[in-house]
Amino acid sequence: MAQRPPAAESSILRASLQLYPGTAMADTLRRLANSEKCRVLQDKLDDWYKDYHINSCDSNLNVCCELLELNSKIQGQLFKILSVTAREGGQYAGVETLKSRFLPWLGTCFSASSPGSFSENSCSILNESMERKLSASHERELNEVESKLSSTRIELNSVRQELLETQMDLEDTKNKSANTLLATEEEILQLRAEVSRSRSPSPIRHSSRSSSPFPRSESPTCAKITNASRQARLISRFNDIFANDRLDAQTLLRRYIDDLEMVQRIIFIATVESFHAAKMAFRQFRLRVRKSLSPSHMGPESLEDTVIDYIVRNLDLYDVQSSVNEVISAMNVNPKISFPPDVDFILISAFIREVCRVAFAMQTLDPPLDIAFTVDGELFTESKYRRTYDSEHTAPLVYYHVWPALMENDNVIVKGEALTKRGALWSSVRSRSRSTSPVRSRSASPGRNLTSRSRSPSPRRSGTPRF
Repeated sequence: MAQRPPAAESSILRASLQLYPGTAMADTLRRLANSEKCRVLQDKLDDWYKDYHINSCDSNLNVCCELLELNSKIQGQLFKILSVTAREGGQYAGVETLKSRFLPWLGTCFSASSPGSFSENSCSILNESMERKLSASHERELNEVESKLSSTRIELNSVRQELLETQMDLEDTKNKSANTLLATEEEILQLRAEVSRSRSPSPIRHSSRSSSPFPRSESPTCAKITNASRQARLISRFNDIFANDRLDAQTLLRRYIDDLEMVQRIIFIATVESFHAAKMAFRQFRLRVRKSLSPSHMGPESLEDTVIDYIVRNLDLYDVQSSVNEVISAMNVNPKISFPPDVDFILISAFIREVCRVAFAMQTLDPPLDIAFTVDGELFTESKYRRTYDSEHTAPLVYYHVWPALMENDNVIVKGEALTKRGALWSSVRSRSRSTSPVRSRSASPGRNLTSRSRSPSPRRSGTPRF
């Protein structure tokens, strides 16, 4: 709506006050002339003019709305005065002025359309504009979401494809590894067979296999597949026990026994008794497993192969502590060794435990590994033993053994160690005559000696199948 300048309206008000000082509108005009609205409107208009270019859009709109509000208040009072003044002039007074001044002014301020239609058209235009903006924004956001969704689907398909390829590669690798393992085990078995044949073919070995009451199956079990690798690992562990655990036990015993010969005899007898106890425990364990599996055994493997395979998979079920106790009990009544009364052979129980575990696991091999039969005063054999550094190298007899030889049937796998000395046979006899040693407070059996504990050769070595 067009407006007159505030200064002009103030002049008009003052002129009206001078023309009609006694009328009823004099007080209204006086209050309007003296009010601060016109001056505030002018001041705000001046300030807006100065700050228009530095204000933001929201600030300019707020100032404009504020000016319109002030102006509408002033115009409302002026229209009221105009109406009252026109009524005071009579029916025809002021008509020409209204026709020539007021109506043309109104014509320039309003359009020919009615206020209602203008409002409806404006609302419809605004609605259409907002709908177009919202539709465009919604469509743009929808396109972005669809684009992201499409990209995510492509990435998901790519990940699925990579996963399938990885699974195929994994299956291929597993198959290749299994084939390689089988081939490697077969090569190792073939090489070992060729080496045994090149060294000394043993008819006993073939006889023991052929006379086995349990038919062997062509289907390899876990024990058969891993036989060569387990044998290599156990041989390595046997060597480690000789090089490390044995020396640790020897150092521990030297704190209580000054005689090195007695210490080495104790360790050797502990090793022999450990193998004996482990073999006995293995036979009993195998019998229990065979009894448990026999009623439900079905399959291409023989019952014996199934039993050995179960034992290989469950070596942790071996009650090694019972074997350790048996070894210590046997050592307590052995007349070849003595120990101070204030300590016990349990001092080297850790060494005995490791030997028992290795000996028990060696019984699961095909063929099993065992230590050589020994007796004091036997003829020294270069292929079976090494001499200790303090041995008499020209002496033909073994005075005492330091470490047993490891055997596979009649073949030496790992050499033992022995001390040779002239007159070893007579020394052995004198040693047996001192079987009741006053150092030990435990009971000693005079009829029990190292020879009896070493036992006769295993029936397996004479061609009888193992059980």
